[in-house]
Amino acid sequence: MPLPACRRLAFRLAAGATIALIAAPALANDPAADLVSSTAAQAIDIVKAKTGAQRQAAIQQVLQTRFDLPYMARTALGIHWAKATPEQQARFVKATETAEAKAYSERFGQYSGQTLAIGKTTTRPNGVFIVDSRLNQTNGQPIKLAWEVRQLPAGLRITDVKIEGVSMVMTRRSDFNSYIQQHGGKVQPLIDELEARAAR
Repeated sequence: MPLPACRRLAFRLAAGATIALIAAPALANDPAADLVSSTAAQAIDIVKAKTGAQRQAAIQQVLQTRFDLPYMARTALGIHWAKATPEQQARFVKATETAEAKAYSERFGQYSGQTLAIGKTTTRPNGVFIVDSRLNQTNGQPIKLAWEVRQLPAGLRITDVKIEGVSMVMTRRSDFNSYIQQHGGKVQPLIDELEARAAR
């Protein structure tokens, strides 16, 4: 499932933003910003201490505990979510989680020296928090990142990251929808592809 070059770049930048960087402290009394900053700090520790399968497993745990993966999966699958069986839905969530953990784990070596500066947090009427940040690179212009954070019964969770205004979740929705349409409008081929990708 090839991605256009700009989307591949966005995903690579997102990997660097969330993992291989030095996180600046969040502002005081800002739980949403603190979540973003502490997630980056936890990821840094993983990069420094682990490699291979251990790194992938640790990153997967970060995804499970800091991100709302079921929500992100449902949103990314869009109208096809309701068409999937409960078994397919569960497999899709698990496959996307494992594939993401594997992809991020493999990309970490491409990044070094970036810093993430946490900016202001905006609260939307629907209770969603948007945490602005800037990824400062050793070479090149800073990259704007906006983190979407929602309150769940289990606590705050990250539900999307926008890189220069481009939503990762919506980008995945476009790619997933295209893949489904190319395979007879069925969800199962996409699930099979994601599971195969995670197992490679």
